[in-house]
Amino acid sequence: MVIMQNAYALITLLNIFLAITVIFLERRNASTTWAWVMVLFFIPIIGFVLYLILGQKMRKRKLYKLLGDSQRIIEHTVERQKRQLRERELTFKDPAVEQYQDMIYMNLKSSYAVYTSNNAVQIFTEGNEKFDSLLADIARATHHIHLVYYIVRDDELGRRLVKALAAKAAEGVEVKFLYDHIGSSSLPRRYFEELRAAGGKEAAFFPSRIPYLNLKINYRNHRKLVIIDGQIGYIGGFNIGDEYLGLNEHFGEWRDTHLKVRGNAVLQMQAQFLMDWNLAASGQIVLNEYYFPVLGDDIGSIGMQLVASGPDTEYQQIKDAYIKMIYAAKETICLQTPYFVPDESLMTALKIASLSGVDVRIMLPSKPDHFFVYWATHSYLGELLSGGVTIYLYKKGFLHAKALVIDGKIASVGTANLDIRSFKLNFEMNAFIYDTQTAQKLQRIFEKDSEYSMQLTASMYAGRPLSNRIKESISRLLSPIL
Repeated sequence: MVIMQNAYALITLLNIFLAITVIFLERRNASTTWAWVMVLFFIPIIGFVLYLILGQKMRKRKLYKLLGDSQRIIEHTVERQKRQLRERELTFKDPAVEQYQDMIYMNLKSSYAVYTSNNAVQIFTEGNEKFDSLLADIARATHHIHLVYYIVRDDELGRRLVKALAAKAAEGVEVKFLYDHIGSSSLPRRYFEELRAAGGKEAAFFPSRIPYLNLKINYRNHRKLVIIDGQIGYIGGFNIGDEYLGLNEHFGEWRDTHLKVRGNAVLQMQAQFLMDWNLAASGQIVLNEYYFPVLGDDIGSIGMQLVASGPDTEYQQIKDAYIKMIYAAKETICLQTPYFVPDESLMTALKIASLSGVDVRIMLPSKPDHFFVYWATHSYLGELLSGGVTIYLYKKGFLHAKALVIDGKIASVGTANLDIRSFKLNFEMNAFIYDTQTAQKLQRIFEKDSEYSMQLTASMYAGRPLSNRIKESISRLLSPIL
């Protein structure tokens, strides 16, 4: 009995110490602070363990750096473009996007997202089409293939991909495959044997140094990028696995959005991959001109910025860019996301836009894949419905797309969900597209998807069962730390 009392007293003291740390030293926002204090005091032992694994903030130090001339070139380009924007000297191939120069400037300043205007973009919404294109481009690679994915499965698609990569490595093409250690936790080490034997390399992002204990479990590389010969880039929501081909019985048809990009925007993906690889792998990549080839202005005419964000940075760059886009809207906002757990700033922006007469439309999946996130998402819908926002629940399979379109003029497609985890904890990357034709294509895709969706009305939401309300309330309380 005395031992139990002493143990309880020790746990209580530890919880008090952690609560003081959360409140006074780490300076988190109020909602996150209260969520952790509740966890610590209402489930003391489990809460203590959860805090050690999930609650520690990453130090705001510069994890990433480019090497040598690449860093100097980017810094010089950023400063030159900022000056051009201030003096209204930057030219735009699509005059309709000139009004967004302040957003371009913000992305330049907060995340070194260089604006490029010679890009061509192909949009994929179905897995077979995307992976057929990717495998064909891999087969044509001549110098290097760089990949980073959050989830990689050892299934039919995963084995097709690694076999194709091994074949190219055997030809002398440089193959580097970076995967997230937690997202791909079920991946057996033998998965890469054929690739390694052929001369390719793989690396895990933030792996566990101690068996069964990973103190960086909360900070994951959620990017999905492929760069081929520095000329072709892929970015979007598809991971590597049979479910992304619609072969999972539970999810059914998989609806996602992915881009194939050609042009100078690919060089920004390349720079991010090299920094990710140098952080995760032993040994630094020696840069050469093949990684950053000179690409012609005749490839395309689409303006783009590639914005990266992560828990090591001062700003939440992708979230800030989303908010900037929302406040710029005059007519329509079309948003697709599988997870919707916004903070107050995003909720306010969406409600103000709707109350200002903007047609705000949000599309979410009708079926859950993460219990707490799904019900936390639904806890926010009542506020939006009361403010006039239109909510669609996608019924034709599972919606995993991460896309935002404003006024049919600018758009964003990438890896970030519209939730606190993507904005604060994950390493993400989104393509911000300044091109009317591409934005209108994405808006038409949204409108087509709405035909396979159920519109959630205020009366339907008000009539939901009590059990749903309870699940929403519990999940809402935990949403800041989901």
